[in-house]
Amino acid sequence: MVKFSLKAARINAGLTQKEAATKLGVSNATLCNWENGVSFPNAEQIEKICELYGLPYDHINFLPTNPI
Repeated sequence: MVKFSLKAARINAGLTQKEAATKLGVSNATLCNWENGVSFPNAEQIEKICELYGLPYDHINFLPTNPI
């Protein structure tokens, strides 16, 4: 099974960071922080992300690819 990073899932959905942030009701900075693993979305936000990106939860990697 292929797992997409948050950024790859967003790009695959054809959305810019600004478009995705607006549709998710968060700031660009918040979405950037999620994509970079600085912070993480809560359960409600994860559900919205999966719906917006058209992917099930287990196909999106919500953890950073290079943890510090």
